[in-house]
Amino acid sequence: MTGAPGDEHAERFTLLRPLLFTIAYELLGSASEADDVLQDSYLRWARVDLDTVRDTRSYLARLVTRQALNALRAGARRREEYAGPWLPEPLLLDEHDPSADVVLAESVSTAMLVVLETLSPEERAVFVLREVFGFGYDEIGSAVGKATATVRQVAHRARAHVQSRRRRFEPVDEAVSTRITTEFLAAAASGDVGRLMARLAPDVVWTADSDGKVVAARRPVRGAEKVARLMIGLLRSAGPSGRAEPASYNGGPAMVLYLGEHLESVATLDVADGKITHFYVMRNPDKLANVWTPRAVGR
Repeated sequence: MTGAPGDEHAERFTLLRPLLFTIAYELLGSASEADDVLQDSYLRWARVDLDTVRDTRSYLARLVTRQALNALRAGARRREEYAGPWLPEPLLLDEHDPSADVVLAESVSTAMLVVLETLSPEERAVFVLREVFGFGYDEIGSAVGKATATVRQVAHRARAHVQSRRRRFEPVDEAVSTRITTEFLAAAASGDVGRLMARLAPDVVWTADSDGKVVAARRPVRGAEKVARLMIGLLRSAGPSGRAEPASYNGGPAMVLYLGEHLESVATLDVADGKITHFYVMRNPDKLANVWTPRAVGR
């Protein structure tokens, strides 16, 4: 996705790449598919006469949105046939900390992406472009192929849908994220159920994504005691070669589990009032393939 030195197409695209990647990732829930969308979008962009482009940001956002919607629709049947819960690919962010931008931080959180998955493709695109990136209704209409009046209605409906389903968002900086995860893992390693439950919200939920390719709970596990015993059992079953480490994914606290040198899972955590409210556990090996690749997000 690079051109010759001074290539204006490449320069404009590279400058906006964090924003374009974020749009694609939030529409697809997949960093690898977002990369594919950006590659295809750039090939199309490279053939555009720049003299006809009045607003590069708007033009490229529309282009990427259309390609992401095509990919989302093409994968609809695969999502329907997915074995067990579907979760977004864990996203390792580059050195930029999105927590300084609360809207951006919430938009790439696992919890938000799970809620966005309950929208139709058009609702999802309208919500992301309007609520996260602040595009005008006419610009969004051009991206999704809808009249401006229709886009306004879709935006209102999508906003109400999201607000009714998402928890209160609490941005967590890296230091706090590391402390929360480290304390939780220490409690889990102790094998003390009561000590571990003290780190969990009473209604905590454990949701695992495996697509049936590895062993994982097919349904969410609910309640502090059940989740505490599950975590303790997981560490015990891993044996001497197993280890869990704190990490940061999707701009928030996370933990990674290894068996020897093999990465077994990445779990992103929701935190409210200092306690963990949800574990989103990625076990699907296909979705773990690129978890070490840092990505730049922006808006």
